[in-house]
Amino acid sequence: MCGLRSKGPEWTPNVTTGGNEDLMADTPRRSYPISEYEPDPTSKHVHHGQTPAAWAGSLIALVGFIVGAIGLVIGNSVVFWVAVGLLVASLIVTLILRKTGLGAK
Repeated sequence: MCGLRSKGPEWTPNVTTGGNEDLMADTPRRSYPISEYEPDPTSKHVHHGQTPAAWAGSLIALVGFIVGAIGLVIGNSVVFWVAVGLLVASLIVTLILRKTGLGAK
């Protein structure tokens, strides 16, 4: 019957540390309620493009790239140039939607 044996000191790594572990372990953990969190007013707000203008432009561009890839694979230049037109249309749609107020400020 197989039994579990202690792995002993040969399994313990010899690691030298800077000695700050005890200081960090004694530091109480601080947590802040969400209601007290305020972003730094001097930092720039990053919007990540979650607007209708960004979504519309990205989806039209995605379709354009897919159509362009298909046009290149099948060797049809008309399909490829339609895809280029879709890419230009995605830029125009994004700019128009941003001007109408549906984009990031």
